Amino acid sequence: MAYLEWAPDLDTGIEVIDNQHRQIVNYINQLHEAKMAGDHKAVGQVLEGVIDYTMSHFAFEETLMDDAGYEFSLAHKKTHKAFINRVSQFRVRFKAGQDIAEDMADQLSRWLFSHIRHDDAAYVAAVKGKMQRLVSEKQAGGWLARSLKRFFS
Repeated sequence: MAYLEWAPDLDTGIEVIDNQHRQIVNYINQLHEAKMAGDHKAVGQVLEGVIDYTMSHFAFEETLMDDAGYEFSLAHKKTHKAFINRVSQFRVRFKAGQDIAEDMADQLSRWLFSHIRHDDAAYVAAVKGKMQRLVSEKQAGGWLARSLKRFFS
């Protein structure tokens, strides 16, 4: 059984984002397993995965917010940058030989339950609204449908 399970109240309703957020739960579980096994190498692998994840996920999320015209995008980006800085400090500590598994799992848990439930939930309406407009544009007569027909018919 997993150390931590995904909670439905973490869902934003944007499937691609929710799937990406579930990865945080996976990282927390991997850290727990590595710590219990005393596997320093596995902790390092999770750390590198978290670093890669944060960079790609945040870039994707920020693009969605910008494209949707989310008014608090800049503030949201600042919280992302602060988190990236915290995760980068784990790399420094890890390379110095420190056991970071528990601290990093705690940080990821706080991020999961605080940032996603509050900060990410705040942009959902704007992003979903943009997604609905794009879908309607794809339907017959919409700008996108007309453009595709003009260029590819």
